[in-house]
Amino acid sequence: MTQALIDTARRMVADHKGLLAMDESNPTCNKRFAQWGIPQNEETRRAYREMIVTTPGLGESISGAILYDETIRQKTEDGTSFVKALIDVGIIPGIKVDTGAKDMAGQPGEKITEGLDGLRERLAEYFQMGARFAKWRAVIAVGNGIPSRGCIEANANALARYAALCQEAGLVPVVEPEVLMAGDHTLERCCELTEEVLRTVFSQLYCQRVKLEGLILKPNMMLPGLSCPSQEAVDEVAEATVSCLMRAVPAAVPGIMFLSGGQSPELASARLNAMNVRFKSRLPWALAFSFARAIQQPALEIWRGKQANVPAAQRALDHRAKCNRAARRGEYTVAMESDQQETALRGVASLKHAGSFS
Repeated sequence: MTQALIDTARRMVADHKGLLAMDESNPTCNKRFAQWGIPQNEETRRAYREMIVTTPGLGESISGAILYDETIRQKTEDGTSFVKALIDVGIIPGIKVDTGAKDMAGQPGEKITEGLDGLRERLAEYFQMGARFAKWRAVIAVGNGIPSRGCIEANANALARYAALCQEAGLVPVVEPEVLMAGDHTLERCCELTEEVLRTVFSQLYCQRVKLEGLILKPNMMLPGLSCPSQEAVDEVAEATVSCLMRAVPAAVPGIMFLSGGQSPELASARLNAMNVRFKSRLPWALAFSFARAIQQPALEIWRGKQANVPAAQRALDHRAKCNRAARRGEYTVAMESDQQETALRGVASLKHAGSFS
């Protein structure tokens, strides 16, 4: 079982590919649909996820897809399960298993991620369904007097217990401690807190006897808060991020796959690219991506619930996936965006002419 976990983790970061996070909960997915006037129901969510998993060429850039409980049980219109559709194009199915971040007792403004109750049984079911990795997200808010040690330690312990249960079930755990971008904190503050969080997480992983060679870390990049007046350049973010990770992440971990955390698609790609251009030859682990909105958002804006828009939306999705694969190689350029924008504008114009946005 140990070698199988290691092999899966290595496949997840192999060949300059990354993960596509399509594990939004139903309420989150519905909220995004509402922004574009898309009906918020199970069938529309199924159609949207079908558009994603059937995107031509997606397996060339994406090694694994993180699904939600509803999604892993759904099928394409022709009756093919999403799990099979992904496996058939070389994409490893994964599953989000936490049940969300809830208010933490005694710690105002802080969250604790729940979902450990019954997790062993759920993991066994997901493995039987074809999932080979799982994901659990811890949320660390930054503000006046927070995060507290209580919040950091409780979330780190939950992440480690989840990871141990995953490995017991034969699933690679994706360990996601996210220091949030919301706030006016500086880049330096983000680095300081992220290092503290990561050190605590790995301490707990050791305590729970989790095999580091069989897990993936999914952290935030080192970024100033969204409302911080000082917003550092791409190269400064890249240097701060790699410096922090080098101090806090053991070399045994096969890969670090960043969350996008609300970054624009273009900035997320540019920052990942800068890290690989400047530091790749010196790193003990792969630096990759596990993006949700930073890959999906352009496609969702084009799709808008219309079947006629599927080909254009799939082209946008494939483009973002290819941009991030290029970033892993250190070959991403702004020119890749301008070429795609011209193609997208032509596609949108033709769709409007045909009445697809009516």
